[in-house]
Amino acid sequence: MPVEALQGSLHLRHVLQASIQAFDSDEESFEEGIEMLRAVLPDTMIIAALDLIDREGVMKYKTSWGRHHYEVLGTISTYTVFPHLGAASTAVSSYCTCPSFAYAVLISENHLVCKHVLAVYLADRWSRCVVRPIEDDDLLLKFAGHVSP
Repeated sequence: MPVEALQGSLHLRHVLQASIQAFDSDEESFEEGIEMLRAVLPDTMIIAALDLIDREGVMKYKTSWGRHHYEVLGTISTYTVFPHLGAASTAVSSYCTCPSFAYAVLISENHLVCKHVLAVYLADRWSRCVVRPIEDDDLLLKFAGHVSP
């Protein structure tokens, strides 16, 4: 990826994060946050992410040592989402196991995130994740289910 494109992508990612942080508990900040999201994401993605949250499809598993693991119940399957990879210097700072993320974010670079990642960002911000404790062995089994032999 050329340096100019990487810088543009980093700028858009910062706008996306600022949009999510703009959401607060009052209606005015909600409208402002939606307008900010519309500047960097398609309306269809925003609506789809809000629908996932409304259907309580964002799962946040909490381990005994304080680590969080996210899954989103998609239309076809359940997808694992890694919302914060900690890669500040790259164009991708999150990851989802859905096909849309692979194509629209990684391959064609048309989007910053998929609807599942956006749903995790927003549900976490609004405390709307379905929180479930998870034991170490169960978390290992979840990860093992996503790895091909």
